[in-house]
Amino acid sequence: MLNTNQIDAYVENGYLVMPELVEIDELENWSKRFVDVVNGIRPQTRGMVLMKDVMVAKGEVVPKDPILGVNKLLNFEDDPGFYSYVENKNLVAVASDLIGNELYSLVTNVFNKPPEVDGRHPLHQDLRYFRMRPPEKIVAAWTAISPCTRDNGCLAVVPKSHRMGSLEHRLPDWDFVNFAFYGIEDTTGLERQHIEMEPGDTVFFHPLLVHGSGRNLTNECRRSISTHYASHECESPAPDWRENDRVRRVQGS
Repeated sequence: MLNTNQIDAYVENGYLVMPELVEIDELENWSKRFVDVVNGIRPQTRGMVLMKDVMVAKGEVVPKDPILGVNKLLNFEDDPGFYSYVENKNLVAVASDLIGNELYSLVTNVFNKPPEVDGRHPLHQDLRYFRMRPPEKIVAAWTAISPCTRDNGCLAVVPKSHRMGSLEHRLPDWDFVNFAFYGIEDTTGLERQHIEMEPGDTVFFHPLLVHGSGRNLTNECRRSISTHYASHECESPAPDWRENDRVRRVQGS
């Protein structure tokens, strides 16, 4: 799937954007499925969590529509409709080129950044949420379902920051911070690059890459879907990370 220049760019910068990697009809199916889960039309599968934005949960904002109050859906491993994202042949091919074959999926999300709330995600590194190593054998895949722009809080990355190692994190000193949205303690000198994306575009990034997102200043939700892939070569302190019931062996890898 990838040529040498693309792989070199990922190694150099810590991320790689692949345009039009996912078909629009697939995006529409996942988006509709998400809305159906939020509205109670489709039941949640085992372990699935709908996370309200903290301002909604605390009553600071009362959304006109339930979909405007949900920040994200976590853990869709047991939902075959959503999990088809993880096993998308194009995503698996790119991930295999970056970290090797025999992949496992972990940390699946549908992000739904709503308007009219703070909603920022501070600059952070994903590796702090994982126990397995080495980081070079883990990669995130993040696909735009709707257009992602500066106005609606697209991803921002700090190129080459994956070379800085693990950085100290803390809860940001903001009035409203969503659950577990830790941020880097010292962001001095970190220059962000905003990644605007069209539906179907996918960014793959290293778990040590510093990234985050801003507020949604529009009147519609910014929606995306994501997972992390880890190579079977990864190791972790006992018990083995593959024994986690949220981890799945990816078919076709």
